[in-house]
Amino acid sequence: MKLPHNNQKHLLPMKNRSMKDSLNRRSFLRRSALAAGALTTGALAGTQKANATPAEMAASYRQPGDEPTTFVHACATLAYRNYPMEEALTGIRDAGFNAVMWGTTHIESDGERTPALDVNASTQEAADLAGRSRELGLEPVKMFSSILPDDEDAIPGLQNRIRQASAAGIRQILTFGPVRGGDPDRWIDVMREIAPMAREHDVLIMLKQHGGVTTGSGRSIRDILEIIDHPNIVMTYDAGNVHWYLDINPLRDIESCADWIHGFTLKDARYYPEKTTCGPGFGEIDHYRLMAPVAFKSREIILGYENIYPAYVGSPNTPVSEINSWARLSRVFMENVIAAMQREA
Repeated sequence: MKLPHNNQKHLLPMKNRSMKDSLNRRSFLRRSALAAGALTTGALAGTQKANATPAEMAASYRQPGDEPTTFVHACATLAYRNYPMEEALTGIRDAGFNAVMWGTTHIESDGERTPALDVNASTQEAADLAGRSRELGLEPVKMFSSILPDDEDAIPGLQNRIRQASAAGIRQILTFGPVRGGDPDRWIDVMREIAPMAREHDVLIMLKQHGGVTTGSGRSIRDILEIIDHPNIVMTYDAGNVHWYLDINPLRDIESCADWIHGFTLKDARYYPEKTTCGPGFGEIDHYRLMAPVAFKSREIILGYENIYPAYVGSPNTPVSEINSWARLSRVFMENVIAAMQREA
């Protein structure tokens, strides 16, 4: 299937944007660059009281009327990328998950690396994959778009992803920029163009960090989201990427953007003895401090487990049963973190 031609109006030229937009656009890059310098640190200590209990840390962010966040644990099939999609789904189920995040590619039985769900796939194909997921007891709740807002065909590509997600009953579509950072003006225009369709289909477009000062921190994406100002364009937080690409302390960065977070793409990171990313609990990021600002947000937050491996293991071609054990360990770790945060709720 070919992507449908984009018949919507052309993106608004700069001269037609509001004065507020122009001022915001000119100033947010400067603020983001300054923020990156302020947040950079080798020691991953947050700003919460050092001797506070997890519940006390979470309570310090709680506002009157705030209810406990509902966290949905969804393992990404990406963690099983060296295996066929069906083996990934079965493994995620066997690891004790009841929700799944699709993406990005898998080595199928013919040896070819194949998209979990192609960008050009029909809505029927999306519905069929959702059906297979549910037959295994997995609710599909999130998917990688495999489309950057900076891409030339970002609008029609994301529009088809919205149709797919709607057909599959998926709530969130993930997108992010290049590792050197995306173009904020382009992001704002693309997201404003697709936002009405996202609202019509009851889908959230999730912007996340993937390197570069312009789009690589929670604070920089928050600045973009404030200009877009649409309830269906929100944020997923990737602490491992913030730590890895920009050497920014995610425990401080997340405090600047917690109100916009509707999901996490979970991975941890280490600097010693060698810089690497890894599964939550295997790195240097204190997830008790990381989750404290979002423990009471009166909404659902989807945790997408992207990296579940111990540090320095990489993406191994080990038996699926071993990957299952790491997925299970990551889930149990995060369940205990969240329980500690919300214990006194």
